[in-house]
Amino acid sequence: MKHIDIFEVMNNKELIGNNVTVCGWVRTSRDSKNMAFLELNDGTTLKHLQIVIDKEKMSDISEFMKLGTSLLVEGEVVKSVVAQDSVEINAENITVLGSCPAEYPLQKKRHTLEYLRTIPALRVRTNTFNAVFRVRSVVSACIHEFFQNNHYTYIHTPLITASDCEGAGEMFRVTTIGVEDGFKTQDEADAADFFGRRAALSVSGQLEGEVAAMALGKIYTFGPSFRAEKSNTPRHVAEFWHVEPEVAFAELPDIIEIAEALIKHIINTVLEKCPEELKFFDAHFEKGLIEKLRNVVSNNFAVMTYTEAIEKLKSSGKEFKYPVEWGLDLMTEHERYISEEICKRPVFLTDYPKEIKSFYMKQNPDGKTVAATDLLVPGVGEIIGCSEREADIEKLLDAMKIRNMNLEDYEDYISLRRFGSVPHSGFGLGLERIIMYVTGVQNIRDVILYPRTVGSIS
Repeated sequence: MKHIDIFEVMNNKELIGNNVTVCGWVRTSRDSKNMAFLELNDGTTLKHLQIVIDKEKMSDISEFMKLGTSLLVEGEVVKSVVAQDSVEINAENITVLGSCPAEYPLQKKRHTLEYLRTIPALRVRTNTFNAVFRVRSVVSACIHEFFQNNHYTYIHTPLITASDCEGAGEMFRVTTIGVEDGFKTQDEADAADFFGRRAALSVSGQLEGEVAAMALGKIYTFGPSFRAEKSNTPRHVAEFWHVEPEVAFAELPDIIEIAEALIKHIINTVLEKCPEELKFFDAHFEKGLIEKLRNVVSNNFAVMTYTEAIEKLKSSGKEFKYPVEWGLDLMTEHERYISEEICKRPVFLTDYPKEIKSFYMKQNPDGKTVAATDLLVPGVGEIIGCSEREADIEKLLDAMKIRNMNLEDYEDYISLRRFGSVPHSGFGLGLERIIMYVTGVQNIRDVILYPRTVGSIS
């Protein structure tokens, strides 16, 4: 049906005095003796458009007043009587497109995010999720913009794979065989399966991305990843969106520079294109959010070694729930303390012990650490995992054998080190985690349309 977006009505002053047609859902309504007022939203803007109804012209307005009802409204755009520098519509004709019953679950009271997760089909109509998904859209577009403007090639890596990039085994199996098929062994079942071997959903496109980078120089992937990690923390979901550049002829300092530039580009874009959404998040989710983001883009990120961080954590006098010792992986409480209390800004933590990092990371000359870094940010913890990749075939094979990995599953990857190997680096950025950082929303379930978590798929 022919209509104009509410965003356009709210922002195009040339429409004042003209008749327009808008569509949307009733967000609030109030009635008085002679007039009635609706707040209409069509999803194109965080702001609601006020519809003014003269009850002398429309006597039966009961169906228009129900929250959640979708309407088509025709009327004149006029300056708002009460809201400075805003507009409203004096309704001349209203058509109900979809009626809504009284038990519509989104009433005027403020609902908790936990409650809204129980109604995923409707929570998008709230101000919170209107703002979240608008920011998510802007961030997604500007990530592509960053890489395209810097001559990266966008690569689509497979979602079904036979290899485990992280080596942790936390993968969702892909199979066409049911439990009733009666195979005596797992190997026998795998051989009879669709691909003739065991397959799973990819945890990362990195390995295939490295293949592309060895020919195209600079590539990036941007798509879903799947991890069967039985974790119920506010930072983990089983299906998430993953940004993964791979860069040939790049060592660790080079990829750190690229990662910082990407994060600052994302934040600058959100500051420029989502001012209303950021005001909303600043008011309702994280006081001082806008100031925090401006400070981030105005200052260099800190760089600190894992060893230095362990020393600072141990001497901090802070009692942590989890132990702090060299060689142990850092937990979220440690990561946040480092970024929020020690550095007070985003920090690249480098040179982790090789035993707690993946097989593909370049081994440092000390024999104990790898050329890896995690970007830790206040309020979230880790949002980027990054490393220089091991280019030496013998060192790579040794790392894989120590982990008892099946080398046949990685033959294509290993062969890159045989034929013109070069220093190369890459990182993975979780889209949901950067959304959390720029909005102040604390739970990853609230920045994705349908969160998939252990024991829950709706």
